[in-house]
Amino acid sequence: MLRARPEALILLGILLTGPLDPAGGQDALSLPWEVQRYDGWFNNLRHHERGAAGSRLQRLVPANYADGVYQALGEPLLPNPRSLSDAATQGISGLPSLRNRTVLGVFFGYHVLSDVVSVERPGCPAEFLNIHIPRGDPVFDPDKRGDVVLPYQRSRWDPETGRSPSNPRDLTNEVTGWLDGSAIYGSSHSWSDALRSFSGGQLASGPDPAFPRFAQNPLLMWTPPDPATGQRGPRGLYAFGAERGNREPFLQALGLLWFRYHNLCARRLAREHPHWGDEELFQHARKKVIATYQNIALYEWLPSFLQKTPPEYAGYRPFLDPSISPEFVVASEQFFSTMVPPGVYMRNASCHFRKVLNKGFGSSPALRVCNSYWIRENPNVNSAQEVNQLLLGMASQISELEDRIVVEDLRDYWPGPDKFSRADYVANSIQRGRDMGLPSYHQALLALGLEIPKNWSDLNPNVDPQVLKAVAALYDQDLSHLEMLPGGLLESHGDPGPLFSAIVLDQFVRLRDGDRYWFENTRNGLFSKEEIAEIRNTTLRDVLVAVTSVDLSALQPNVFVWHEGAPCPQPRQLTAEVLPPCVPLIVLDFFEGSGPGFGITIVALCCFPLVSLLFSGVVAHFRTRDRKKLQKKGKENMKKEAAKDGVPAMEWPGPKERIYPVTLQLLPDRCLQVLDRHLTVLRTIQLHPPQEVNLILSRNRGCRTLLLKIPKEYDLVLLFNSEEERGTFVQQLQDFCVCWTLGLHVAEMGENELFRKAVTKQQRGRILEIFFRHLFAQVLDINQEAIGTLPLDSSQKVREALTCELSRAEFAESLGLKPQDMFVESMFSLADKDGNGYLSFREFLDILVVFMKGSPEDKSRLMFTMYDLDANGFLSKDEFFTMMRSFIEISNNCLTKAQLAEVVESMFRESGFQDKKELTWEDFHFMLRDHDSELRRTQLCVRGGGGAVGDIFKQNISYRVSFITRTPGECSCSQGQELPASEVPELGGPGLRKRFGKKAVVPTPQLYTEALQEKMRRGFLAQKLQQYKRFVENYRRHIMCVAVFSAICVGLFAERAYYYAFASPPTDIEETTYVGIILSRGTAASISFMYSYLLLTMCRNLITFLRETFLNHYVPFDAAVDFHRWVAMAAVILAILHSAGHAVNIYIFSVSPLSLLACVFPNVFVNDGSKLPKKYYSWFFQTVPGMSGVLLLLVLAIMYVFASNHFRRRSFRGFWLTHHLYILLYALLIIHGSYALIQLPSFHIFFLVPAIIYGADKLVSLSRKKVEISVVKVELLPSGVTHLQFQRPQGFEYKSGQWVRIACLALGTTEYHPFTLTSAPHEDTLSLHIRAVGPWTIRLREIYSAPTGDSCAQYPKLYLDGPFGEGHQEWHKFEVSVLVGGGIGVTPFASILKDLVFKSSLGSQILCKKIYFIWVTRTQRQFEWLADIIREVEENDRQDLVSVHIYITQLAEKFDLRTTMLYICERHFQKVLNRSLFTGLRSVTHFGRPPFEPFFNSLQEVHPQVHKIGVFSCGPPGMTKNVEKACQLVNRQDRAHFVHHYENF
Repeated sequence: MLRARPEALILLGILLTGPLDPAGGQDALSLPWEVQRYDGWFNNLRHHERGAAGSRLQRLVPANYADGVYQALGEPLLPNPRSLSDAATQGISGLPSLRNRTVLGVFFGYHVLSDVVSVERPGCPAEFLNIHIPRGDPVFDPDKRGDVVLPYQRSRWDPETGRSPSNPRDLTNEVTGWLDGSAIYGSSHSWSDALRSFSGGQLASGPDPAFPRFAQNPLLMWTPPDPATGQRGPRGLYAFGAERGNREPFLQALGLLWFRYHNLCARRLAREHPHWGDEELFQHARKKVIATYQNIALYEWLPSFLQKTPPEYAGYRPFLDPSISPEFVVASEQFFSTMVPPGVYMRNASCHFRKVLNKGFGSSPALRVCNSYWIRENPNVNSAQEVNQLLLGMASQISELEDRIVVEDLRDYWPGPDKFSRADYVANSIQRGRDMGLPSYHQALLALGLEIPKNWSDLNPNVDPQVLKAVAALYDQDLSHLEMLPGGLLESHGDPGPLFSAIVLDQFVRLRDGDRYWFENTRNGLFSKEEIAEIRNTTLRDVLVAVTSVDLSALQPNVFVWHEGAPCPQPRQLTAEVLPPCVPLIVLDFFEGSGPGFGITIVALCCFPLVSLLFSGVVAHFRTRDRKKLQKKGKENMKKEAAKDGVPAMEWPGPKERIYPVTLQLLPDRCLQVLDRHLTVLRTIQLHPPQEVNLILSRNRGCRTLLLKIPKEYDLVLLFNSEEERGTFVQQLQDFCVCWTLGLHVAEMGENELFRKAVTKQQRGRILEIFFRHLFAQVLDINQEAIGTLPLDSSQKVREALTCELSRAEFAESLGLKPQDMFVESMFSLADKDGNGYLSFREFLDILVVFMKGSPEDKSRLMFTMYDLDANGFLSKDEFFTMMRSFIEISNNCLTKAQLAEVVESMFRESGFQDKKELTWEDFHFMLRDHDSELRRTQLCVRGGGGAVGDIFKQNISYRVSFITRTPGECSCSQGQELPASEVPELGGPGLRKRFGKKAVVPTPQLYTEALQEKMRRGFLAQKLQQYKRFVENYRRHIMCVAVFSAICVGLFAERAYYYAFASPPTDIEETTYVGIILSRGTAASISFMYSYLLLTMCRNLITFLRETFLNHYVPFDAAVDFHRWVAMAAVILAILHSAGHAVNIYIFSVSPLSLLACVFPNVFVNDGSKLPKKYYSWFFQTVPGMSGVLLLLVLAIMYVFASNHFRRRSFRGFWLTHHLYILLYALLIIHGSYALIQLPSFHIFFLVPAIIYGADKLVSLSRKKVEISVVKVELLPSGVTHLQFQRPQGFEYKSGQWVRIACLALGTTEYHPFTLTSAPHEDTLSLHIRAVGPWTIRLREIYSAPTGDSCAQYPKLYLDGPFGEGHQEWHKFEVSVLVGGGIGVTPFASILKDLVFKSSLGSQILCKKIYFIWVTRTQRQFEWLADIIREVEENDRQDLVSVHIYITQLAEKFDLRTTMLYICERHFQKVLNRSLFTGLRSVTHFGRPPFEPFFNSLQEVHPQVHKIGVFSCGPPGMTKNVEKACQLVNRQDRAHFVHHYENF
């Protein structure tokens, strides 16, 4: 290693240490000497760091740590610090100094200490050596709780130390370790600049030139609260070079003294050298002040303190290490503490000792020390004159005796840490000694070569033996364990003991001899010998006289000692008894008053989703209302027309029931119609002669009530708003009766009597219940006892029930039909044998017996008689046509008259009756010859009155599904399929069997198809294992991707959690909020990853491209939307946990002291001693992470609530708009994570790549969205379907089953909506079939309903984005595919069917050999456009690739005689014309819901060689769930595997 020459080092030091002062007005290098740096660096040119601010302390004796490295000794090895303080330093105060040392000398010593050392600043990460207060301590635990702990935070240490026993922990000195005036000028260049005025070389003053400016930023002055008053803030504290220069007014007065002395010197120099600039004046004055300060400290104060004179100065010794030792810190501070009095006098130049003012105590002879710590705006020291009086008072006051005793002002009422206003100075000093790793008293004496006492009594003969005994007991009588601090105090009396004297003298000699800038060093060029001699002759008395302008006779020559005969003796030695009492301990609660606000804030944040939910509910309500308005606009107009002539009233249904509004209409066909508020017909009352209309009017209570008695039915009770309105209705009724020759009888009675006389609907229902019970008892031969329990007057009720007769409306209601249905008319006319318009018990019984017990012949004869309208014994073609019309009513008149006529002709022709005009019953029964089984099962679906009997004969019709032939080449035909006997419900159901006591017998149905039996029956575990294997096989890609993604998230969480729990650099945050930081940082890492890669699921173009690559074998791109939802839900759960973690953090930070927060957040907080942490609201709303976090929660609440399935269905526009908040979401995420409050930002690491990919994908979509596309053709199809055919953009390539997004600016919005293409890839145009179900689609239908001209250009243009892929486009990858479409979900299959047929017609080689298309629709009229597509497919399907099965579900709940006849006609039509009666297609039409599981089982029989069958479903969630369930059930077998792909709408 090369060695630098000394000359080079000196030159480098000169260059580096020269002051760089741009405000000085003159180049600093023009000064004739080397200016000393403010931070102490480069004083020693070989060891530049020696004495520099921030350098480590240098030990005189090896460290004494518990582990030899850094762990401090403590209980139980060493005594409790408070107990030791009580035992060693408690005693009587008021004893004067043996050497007559003055109080000024004591506080000057503290000032010198602040100039050379400062180790009070807490270290980071925070480590605590808390002081446990003994139970019952009179000051700190008066309530005897026993849990009081005074916090003590260990001091800042050099991070390069404390790593091994050979390198133990060393504390750092926060100021320069030289007598260089750093307590006057600061320990850094910036601090000095902040103190300067940069004018005339002076230090900056405040409004009063005798005082410096207040302590404000950027000055880092220590500003703790006043422990006596609680006052805070920098006002009243002055800007000094010493950080703690404002601790007491006494130390503050010395700082003011040197401040004024510097400015005095600067003014003198300015007068002597008017041509000098500010920098020259400042540096000359600074040089003079420092030299004077050095002289006074070493040659005047130190001898008076030690009673020893330092050796003569022999010149600068560069190899001597002058670093401050930890032993010196403790020795000097503790000896000073024994000399501090309880109060300090103030006097003027004429020796008048003044009274001082005290808040709440009046006046006192002196300032009380304990009430003067960190005091602001002291009323006794507000002017330069009062400061002078304090300095003069301290110069005349004799200090306390130099012994072990420390006054209570320090021992009990020292400024406390954190939430404690008071502390024990001695106990704190003991802990600091342990923190420093100071040696024991025995080790220190041995190391310094001093005499070691043999026993406790040898320590000091002047110490009370009881004190020594108490201290010895605390150390278990082991003198070798006695610590240096209490040992040094116990050995001192009058003067510092041998140990303290040796340490202090050694330190000051090293500071002098090792200082290159010492004023006596003639080689540094600072002073000439004459100037040195002048400085040596300057005393503190001279400084005081120069600054205060007092007469020399007012001060003794040595102000550090007061001798007899000196001027201005003190009135008396001060004691605590003549002074105000010390303000007692106050324990602060940092969270006081914040609890309710914090709770409200948390509740408010938790209410974000609720508020968003409420807002979304309001939006959804209005959107739903608008949609209903659009849908019902036409209906409302019709209803309003119908209600023009109606009379409004309120109907009374019976006691204990609410009345409701109705509208009454008198119709020309002799009937009274009752409508509800929606103008739906509630009831029709027939009024035919010779029937008499009986009216009963109320004659009291406003005469507003009317009772219309209706024979054989329940009565109508009406309430009108007034008697006039009732009179109007009665008049209309009278006119109606006169017009139709009806008798009218009007009576009057009281309203209550009228209500009692009325037969209500409830009463009528109970009568009908008994009617039906006895009716079925007669039919099914049930014992009367089994009918059910009746009330006491049962015989009378039974007679009343059996004599009652059913109206046409009640008969229709019992069948679940409408009274106006043709089938009801025919059946009622047939049963009403006496023609009185009502059915008696016997008439209903006769017709019911035929259906319940009759043979097929009986049922066909009954049907024949029903429709033999002219009763001539023959059924004409017109009557046959009428019969068929009544059957067709069940399917909403799905056939036109021409189609129905064709059906009738084909049925006659197929039976050989084409030449007959009329049919006999035998001919009619011959036509039904092949359908005996259907007729045998046919029942009447009778509902019992009042709901007591229930829908007792409704059949399970799931057996009417198709049979798939096993011969591959044979076309699919239809046969009746039946369930196994175990699966067919017994007639009437369990409820009827329980009531009637017997079980109805039905023929045992046959199997649908004989499935291949498995070779062996599996056990339960084997079945579950097979089910699990199939599940994994079907979802292996999903499982793998979810597992990998979850593993990454868990790994990120675990890595951050482990890092902050065990491996993070020490910042105290893990100690402060262990659970909160682990939870918040772990979830933050996972959330960053999740929300970043959530963008990839939104890259539609990329997904569409990648699904065509090999990656589709490993990644389920079709599940991108489901994966998006899953990740989003997981991310929001983690976000909630993240917020919970931060709520915990904020609470903990709100109750943590500033010293701890400064360690946790060094870039945010500066520990200035003010203690108080930020309030909770500052963390929430006044920090960037807090406010951005609150906004993030709000944005997430809005986005997630509006993205819910419930809301999305009601307001897609609301979902579309709020989901565009993702831009704000990511902006807030970046801001939230970039503040680096705890760690460096990491969100960009995850976000950058997905953001770039998403941006590129978005640009692709935007490039397409700019192109307008003309609509070529528009068709408004039934069921609210709009068919749009538009131009195919150039280069637009897509596959069947894919979807696009379209926007129409003519609607006033830019939102895009997704729709599946119904055109095939080979077609020249694109087409969509859009169902009008929401506001957007309804308005789209309206805007395309009436073009302004003939040209296609007149249609509003579209904007297109896509195409995008989905699972349906993989239909060609399976040999056999099953397509299941429900409702508008058939749109992707329209494209697939056309594409398949086109490719097969060209002879294209495709893997798919067979497609089964199942179309589930409520009525075939809903999507007639699809029928046209299927018809086109059937015409072009030459190879029988497609098998279509249509399921009409609206007939499932009306399986009665009419449904049976429709089924017979449908099968006949297919047999004769090879097409469906309903759709006109060759496809098989079924009634009811498709039984997917039997259907899939049949596929396994038909295609035994196929190992994997693709199932593609699209439609309502209920349908796709049924398909999924069927696939899971079938996949449990060791046969073909059904792979299900589905989409819901």
